[in-house]
Amino acid sequence: MSLEALSFLFIMAMFLGLELIAKVPSTLHTPLMSGSNFVHGIVLVGAMVAMGHAETPLELVIGFIGVMLAAGNAVGGYVVTERMLEMFKSSKGGH
Repeated sequence: MSLEALSFLFIMAMFLGLELIAKVPSTLHTPLMSGSNFVHGIVLVGAMVAMGHAETPLELVIGFIGVMLAAGNAVGGYVVTERMLEMFKSSKGGH
């Protein structure tokens, strides 16, 4: 794919993501995010595969940034899920 096509695809994905997230009520945002943690893992695997096919130093740097962002996204999703689940634990029983 050409750089123009990839740039267009990236920009369209950004707008789609923004529109989808903006339509989600705030009360559902955390449960939906915790339910979609598997998607973050798939994105991480895709970023690693893309980085594995990199040939130039620029592609390696972009791939590395993609892997780091995807890993941060996946870890952050699980951290938020853990915090959300902590809110539902009762304080009775000494735990």
